[in-house]
Amino acid sequence: MRFTSLFVAGKQACLCLIVYGKERNVDMDIKITPQKLTGKVSIPSSKSITHRALICAALAKGNSVLNGISFSDDINATVSALEQLGAKFEIDTNKITVHGITQLPKTAEIDCLESGSTLRFLIPIAAALGVNSTFIGKGRLPERPITSYIRELSKKGIIFNYNNTMPFAINGRLQSGIFHIEGDVSSQFITGLLFALPILEGDSKIILTSPLESKPYVDMTIDCLKNFGIEINEIENVYLVKGNQKYLPQNLTIEGDYSQAAFFFVANAIGNNVQIDNLFQKSLQGDKKIIEILNEIGYNNNNGLDCFSINATDIPDLVPILAVLGCFCNGTSKIYGAGRLKIKESDRLIAISSVLNTIGGKVTPTDDGLIIKPITEFSGGITNSFGDHRIVMSLAIAATRSTKPIIIQNADAVNKSYPSFFEDYINLGGIADVINME
Repeated sequence: MRFTSLFVAGKQACLCLIVYGKERNVDMDIKITPQKLTGKVSIPSSKSITHRALICAALAKGNSVLNGISFSDDINATVSALEQLGAKFEIDTNKITVHGITQLPKTAEIDCLESGSTLRFLIPIAAALGVNSTFIGKGRLPERPITSYIRELSKKGIIFNYNNTMPFAINGRLQSGIFHIEGDVSSQFITGLLFALPILEGDSKIILTSPLESKPYVDMTIDCLKNFGIEINEIENVYLVKGNQKYLPQNLTIEGDYSQAAFFFVANAIGNNVQIDNLFQKSLQGDKKIIEILNEIGYNNNNGLDCFSINATDIPDLVPILAVLGCFCNGTSKIYGAGRLKIKESDRLIAISSVLNTIGGKVTPTDDGLIIKPITEFSGGITNSFGDHRIVMSLAIAATRSTKPIIIQNADAVNKSYPSFFEDYINLGGIADVINME
């Protein structure tokens, strides 16, 4: 059991309670009183890399040790899913020893919670292992499409019992061959196949039928696979995957998450003073681009922040906090190439524009992005999180530039990726009061 608590306004409040392999919901509203953030924060481990390392370690014959792990609902979902497929885990604080799969179950029930990565990574893996599996989930996850898998895996020995929602089941054993996958729906489909295809008997190809969006995520997958002894060859729009490869156990330390660090980078750009620790400068994470963006718009000069026009195709997770940033630039900013955000934990284009406008912003959603007009300060108010962890954290950063408090409903959504966010926020001098907990 992992328990994180914090002291808020003189009383102890439970921020998150995560039980290994399970989840407990804690509905919580938080009142943020405007206050500058100052101090040092150690960024949690990259959620994207952690998912990938756990999967590779589970598919390796032998024991792997992963250090520096930060737990969250999404990571717990992947651990639990891999347990269902036969892997075993020993957890010691932030270290996980992974005992690779040696004996396969005949069936598995895989609870993905709200994790799109868990769902889309594990479907082809379960199929490649020949484990008849039922997938369940909650929130908006049952609405997120798996069309590419249904079309391509059905040609290669997998039978789907699927009615456009969850739960659904797959049966059969995946066969090698050629897989035609759209690159502009989700890079998670390519990653899932890259995990699964190397353990099949024959060679395979993944052919992209449209330009690949979020390519840095696939690059991270290939890098992780390489660490565990798996070779992938990329030629233009084709990934070549040899069959009969063996995952090799490894000992790794997981680097910090630039997606989470982005909230504090933007906090600094709009007037806070946070020292950000636990980041790898040579990281392949696409969201490392936040540093480049801030440099391009004039962060660290005395002339304010220039407005920006950003293609978010490869950095969709940065859009909510970039919307906050845009509110304090010198002119109208634009974000485009973010149409896929409509099928995230919330419709993020609608959600972030709605919450920022509620507290005094001037944000207009478009078909594939946002138009953000500058303001002087936010004006405070009560706003819903839409159950989206990145919306919650964006609002908390926005509150540092508000004239009045901001109340975030269902702020416990941070448990999905960064359960200790408010603990870190308060340690930096932020004022966050739990005002409702059921």
